[in-house]
Amino acid sequence: MRALILVDLQNDFLMGGALAVPNGDDVLPIANECQRKFNLTVATQDFHPPNHGSFAAMHPGKQPGDVIELHGLQQVLWPVHCVQGEPGSDLAPKLDTALIHKVFVKGTDPDIDSYSGFFDNGRKKTTGLTDYLRHKGVTEVYVMGLATDYCVKFTALDAVQEGFRTFLIEDGCRGVNLQPGDVQRAVEEMKQTGVVVISSDELPMDAIV
Repeated sequence: MRALILVDLQNDFLMGGALAVPNGDDVLPIANECQRKFNLTVATQDFHPPNHGSFAAMHPGKQPGDVIELHGLQQVLWPVHCVQGEPGSDLAPKLDTALIHKVFVKGTDPDIDSYSGFFDNGRKKTTGLTDYLRHKGVTEVYVMGLATDYCVKFTALDAVQEGFRTFLIEDGCRGVNLQPGDVQRAVEEMKQTGVVVISSDELPMDAIV
């Protein structure tokens, strides 16, 4: 059984959003097409309280892009984004949500960030995604979305660690690239941990509904 994981395809990560990923909108038609090739699609959703510790605005004198220690973990500071109940946290209107079976929220604890769709950054709390996929009999996951060098990467790395054969749909991702080369380094790190990198036109025929 295969599953498609759509990572954080939300308004704030798209053009005009609070934390817009360059060319992030380009992945939406790819996501819509890929969904038609899977019997099971899930999505992740950043869903922060307004006082989340990853927001630069919570740390006087700090700016987005600064790195601090937050409760013992290294934390990149971001603009206020994907706040619970705000339009920026909503899934993109151009994303076909009819085929999404379940949405897993993350980043709800103000004291710790959660890049991965499986765990928070300290791996202390689970989103429930692992149990859900196992209950559905999933053995292979295909990951795509935003952003390559953060939430996509950590979702894929955790998928491998959780025992799923993991594929990255590379053309269905876009990255932040805070530092030049971050995206390529993220892809290489995923490869080194066993993630198989493919393009959307390489999806196996037997995954088609």
